[in-house]
Amino acid sequence: MRRSMCWEVPSMPTAAYDPSLLREQETPLVIEKNGFLDQEIPAGGFVRIQDSSHVWEERVDETRIITTEGLTTCLDPERGCTITSGGWNFLKKQECWEGLITTIRKQTKRTEELEEAGYRSPTWALLRALQQINSATRMGGEAAMSAPPFFQLAGRKDLLFWGKKEGPTVVIWESLPKQEKESWLEEASTMHDWVVWCKSKKGAEEIRSFEHSGKAIFFNYD
Repeated sequence: MRRSMCWEVPSMPTAAYDPSLLREQETPLVIEKNGFLDQEIPAGGFVRIQDSSHVWEERVDETRIITTEGLTTCLDPERGCTITSGGWNFLKKQECWEGLITTIRKQTKRTEELEEAGYRSPTWALLRALQQINSATRMGGEAAMSAPPFFQLAGRKDLLFWGKKEGPTVVIWESLPKQEKESWLEEASTMHDWVVWCKSKKGAEEIRSFEHSGKAIFFNYD
């Protein structure tokens, strides 16, 4: 009986795609006045665990930016905000940005409004799983600070976060404003390589057009 049972097909866990671990080394940090690590880095990189957090300071034009304990904070009284240091370092290297601090402040405020209304961003592990369905290279929706860098292009209709290459797309539906949802529905009618992450339709709610042309991979009713 046991041998005749149907089992789930084996799958590769997403953790298998994580980067290799770096070993800790007792390498002293040499931090110059400008806040950079100017010392020679051992081959393969290394991790150094400190007793206390270092404070990194930089200036964008006349605005003071400090980074400590994994968070980057803008100290401008009118544009103050805090995001992850990894997100800050990634975004400031993108060629498409102008007025980065102002944009991040606006994106942060919009994200706070969405979360107050009940929205929660999907985890990166979930986004990787959605990406693998069609080998997506593009993500639509979310915010510049929370969009994962493993997409070659990310952004919304009114704001490109980074990238130039179009391709198979993952759309985070609940993070889009109404006008952008309507615009994306028009675009989706000419595409066949998209995945939409959205809430399940409840009761008599109107069926969205992508539900006619696509298929539900999985769903859950609250």
